[in-house]
Amino acid sequence: MGSRHHVVVVGSGFGGLFATKALKHADVDVTLISKTTHHLFQPLLYQVATGILAQGEIAPPTREVLARQANARVVLGEVSALDLEARTITSDIQGRVHQLSYDSLVVAAGAGQSYFGNDHFADFAPGMKTIDDALELRGRIFGAFELAELAETKEELARYLTFVVVGAGPTGVEMAGQIAELAHKTLRHDFRSFDPRQARVVMVDAAPQVLPPFGAKLGAVAQRSLEKRGVEVLLGGIVTSVDQLGIELQHKDGTTTRIEAATKVWAAGVQASPLGRLLAEQTGAQLDRAGRVAVNPDLTLPGYPEVFVIGDMMALDNLPGVAQVAIQGGKYAARTITRRVEQKAPPAPFKYFDKGSMATISRFSAVALVGRLRLSGLLAWLMWLVIHLLYLTGFKNRFSALLHWLVTFVSNSRSERTATAQQIYARLAIGRLEGGTASVASSPAHWNELRAELEARAAEETRLTDSGERGARVDAG
Repeated sequence: MGSRHHVVVVGSGFGGLFATKALKHADVDVTLISKTTHHLFQPLLYQVATGILAQGEIAPPTREVLARQANARVVLGEVSALDLEARTITSDIQGRVHQLSYDSLVVAAGAGQSYFGNDHFADFAPGMKTIDDALELRGRIFGAFELAELAETKEELARYLTFVVVGAGPTGVEMAGQIAELAHKTLRHDFRSFDPRQARVVMVDAAPQVLPPFGAKLGAVAQRSLEKRGVEVLLGGIVTSVDQLGIELQHKDGTTTRIEAATKVWAAGVQASPLGRLLAEQTGAQLDRAGRVAVNPDLTLPGYPEVFVIGDMMALDNLPGVAQVAIQGGKYAARTITRRVEQKAPPAPFKYFDKGSMATISRFSAVALVGRLRLSGLLAWLMWLVIHLLYLTGFKNRFSALLHWLVTFVSNSRSERTATAQQIYARLAIGRLEGGTASVASSPAHWNELRAELEARAAEETRLTDSGERGARVDAG
């Protein structure tokens, strides 16, 4: 990069990507740092998990998205250190450390799954925040049906065919609805020793209603729609234990219920990126219970006007952790930086424009809250379809997603049902490695040894061919 104002953006989610794109015509250089190589359209993760869409359709390469933005550079790495006084940021990827200085910093590292202090639940109940999560869940969901075909007892069959979704928010509702649709429609003719329609799908939550942010009326509509499709909705119960074979709930009256289930999905609670704590330690900024950083009305850190915190990492005016907040925050931060570089007056304080909330329940059924307007059924589903197509990044992805949706909605089939053991077990295996993936990455010394070995092998293959010895009989002794 040159001597121009340097903006470093952390995170390639909605906030980070839209902030970067909004700086396209500004007199700045932009470096986007992310621990993944893609921009994830997180609202459609559940469709990857249930075989409707391929991961590439909701996660285009960040470099491809920004390929034509000459002032933007993409760097792969996970931020490990920040020095706000020196204005430097340090990232790490498999032991490779990279440090950058900045003039403006936009922190949009997003949020991960929260298990409310019970992180060991994650071993048996994956969340729904990353592509890895979705692929693991795809393997677990379709794998459960495969293992049910081999079940030797009624109890074993029932356990494989029981799916528990923890969380009655949009993600939980969408997952429960799609698993039920898989069992009752997509897979109903595929097995011989059992009927997939025997599957039991249970959605549990400590809240007293489904979809609390949508209000009582739409929450009741969503619950009735789920129950009509065979989903059991258990409310008012808190999860106290999760293990390989099932899950335990404690109810308000103190009684407990155990559900034997091979497949558990965790769709309850979010926790902001650990970067929020790093920022708070250096600035004294307040953190809320979800680890989000309290910011000024212009989305900057108190005492550090060059540092913006946006999206799921910021705490301001009780704004929800949804894509639109991140998108609008990213654009606002970019506009503020541009005006500073141009030595113009800053914009007015950030004001969020609520474009509404939507959640699908199943094919042709959804709920939507747009201002005072409350919609459900087919009309809400069509609105959901159009909005999500518009916000998918790139024409190629929109076309491919639309094609897959048409196939799924018309024929009940799912084109992305491939699942492997690696998808299911890789996360746990990596977690048990000291040092994570860096511990299995090859060192330069190993590369040199391997190169010498391959060169010697290639030379021997060439000699055998040129000498005519390949296939010739070799006398013993």
